[in-house]
Amino acid sequence: MDNSFDVIIIGAGVIGCAVARELSRYDCSCLVLEKDEDVCCGTSKANSGIVHAGYDAKPGTLKAKMNIRGNEMMTSLCEELDIPFKRIGSLVVCTDEANRDGIDDLYARGITNEVPDMKILSADEVREIEPNISDDVVCALYAPTAGVICPFRLNIALAECAEQNGVEFKFDSAVADIRRSGGKWIVVTAEDTYECSAVINAAGCHSDELHNLVSDRKLHITARRGDYMLLDRSLDGFVNHIIFPQPTAMGKGILVTPTVHGNTIVGPTAIDTGNKDEAPVTAEGLAKVSEGATRNVKGLPLKQVITGFSGLRAHEDGGEFILNEADGCDGFFDCVGIESPGLTACPAIGEYMANMVSGKLGLKLKETWNGICKDVVKPFELSAEERAELIKEQPEYGRIICRCETITEGEIIDSIRRPLGARSLDGVKRRTRVGMGRCQGGFCSPRVMDILSRELGVPLDSITKNGGDSKILIGRTKDEG
Repeated sequence: MDNSFDVIIIGAGVIGCAVARELSRYDCSCLVLEKDEDVCCGTSKANSGIVHAGYDAKPGTLKAKMNIRGNEMMTSLCEELDIPFKRIGSLVVCTDEANRDGIDDLYARGITNEVPDMKILSADEVREIEPNISDDVVCALYAPTAGVICPFRLNIALAECAEQNGVEFKFDSAVADIRRSGGKWIVVTAEDTYECSAVINAAGCHSDELHNLVSDRKLHITARRGDYMLLDRSLDGFVNHIIFPQPTAMGKGILVTPTVHGNTIVGPTAIDTGNKDEAPVTAEGLAKVSEGATRNVKGLPLKQVITGFSGLRAHEDGGEFILNEADGCDGFFDCVGIESPGLTACPAIGEYMANMVSGKLGLKLKETWNGICKDVVKPFELSAEERAELIKEQPEYGRIICRCETITEGEIIDSIRRPLGARSLDGVKRRTRVGMGRCQGGFCSPRVMDILSRELGVPLDSITKNGGDSKILIGRTKDEG
């Protein structure tokens, strides 16, 4: 790899990959550096999967502008990138008459932000569309443009599209230093040293640290942990919309929502932590999730939980998205403090930053650019005739590996062989949903490991859960032979 680039993006989460895809429209050399073993390993892998309507953000802020623009872009983006997305609408539920004014305030804020088609529903109107809503419901703000999306597929598809248009990716490449030299930026990792004309800092919870290496105007990120519960798909239809409580200073509160794949998700908490790399699931956090969820939804069958998980979001002290060229740092661009609604805003942030950087460097659009990217082939989404023909040509699509999610060997092979393919159990899981069902990989993981070992040409005991030292096998129980 030539170590000189026009642009280096630090971070392969949904923001870094959205920027990379937009920059791939231009005639420039671009490298994405990621400290982990794959795309979608940080904040982007553990969130609510919500596309927000845009009524919550303070009018005039970048949060508000990027939310509204990102929501507008999402339908066409998901069609281009073959991403599951459903506009199911959201409800912000008021359960105390004394707080009704808060719903009116949110509605007014949404109108200022130009959120379309909102309504304030009466208690009876809410019960009509959500029979399992709390008996205490007073009213609710309804926003039909909100939706649910697959956050893994969004992140991965953005990266794959960027890669097919010439962007290079380097994994396991944590940035150790950044400095200015001879009119260029020098970016140092443990393995290599790179130079570029522009740096885009999209490092999530670590973005303040990178910014503070080069700028006298210091920033501070607090890692805010969010705990979730995921319920079995047998509860599909228990709720039909994204159900929020009224928001607080710490966030949008404990939501209950269907996922795009038919599960029900509950969460998140908002617990500030000093650890920017680990988000352990705790009994305390799950208790808060349970308590918060049952305030707005009655009879929620929490015994149907199939897993708990948690993630971190990057809260900047000012509570605003920072999307600019850092003061006094020519060619160093920040994407800092990207918390909710960051997933919704990512295509707009990509567009915004690519325009800023291309203008700075005088980049020209390519004559040809391919914005279409197809997902892993899913045989059980085909007609019976199409599936039979596929299996005839490629028998591995007839061998089911994950029974809970009905995932075939062919899909797993595709996820490994495709551009920026999976290299770990979690990498396969995020691309195919293998191991995401009721048994949580209890039966299929050994078979997935065998396929990874075979396809990558590496020993079985080198296969990891998510890169690094996360090996599954640590030795043999007896000698061979």
